[in-house]
Amino acid sequence: MGIFSRTRDIIAANVTDLLDKAEDPAKMIRMIILEMEETLVEVRASAARSIADQKEMRRQIAKLENVQASWVEKAELALSKGREDLAKAALVEKQKAADLGEQLADEINVLDESLKASEADIAKLQGKLREARARQNSIVARMESANNRLRMREIYAGPKMDEAFSRFDMLERRVDWAEGRAEAAGLGATPKSLEEEIAELRSSEKVEAELAALKAKAAGKQEG
Repeated sequence: MGIFSRTRDIIAANVTDLLDKAEDPAKMIRMIILEMEETLVEVRASAARSIADQKEMRRQIAKLENVQASWVEKAELALSKGREDLAKAALVEKQKAADLGEQLADEINVLDESLKASEADIAKLQGKLREARARQNSIVARMESANNRLRMREIYAGPKMDEAFSRFDMLERRVDWAEGRAEAAGLGATPKSLEEEIAELRSSEKVEAELAALKAKAAGKQEG
């Protein structure tokens, strides 16, 4: 069953009120737009039929005008031959055609009024449809924004984020452990005294002097 029952219901409808009362605004706006589109198609189809009927009626009126002219000629011919009775009968037929033409003309006028009403209804329906589509775009944008915010909150507060930070904590603990081992390796080492450092320098000087002597002796042998 549709949301609206007639074209006038759509024209008079308050889309905002309908959406405010709906449990699922996105579904409701889709239904509203679908029904508006279907109604617009029906109104246009009805207008097209009325236009076609008018065209047919105008053709019938043109034919009836020819029929009337034909009966007038026949009446004139009958009078010229002294047959007033036939002339009168011909004029009666001519009047029947005229009356039928007037009826068709009246029907055309009625259809004209109907078409004017349909044109106004179509304009109003199109306006309502534009309004509904604009609201649909707004609802879709709001729903998308809400879903994005929900996803972000799930990321920030969800188990995946907790798991990621848990891994960071584990890595930091490993780094702390490695740094602790490095620092612990240097614990207990006694710093060298000044005398020990000077003794090391003297020992180094002796080694350097002995190395220089060996180099000189080797060079003398090569020259000899």
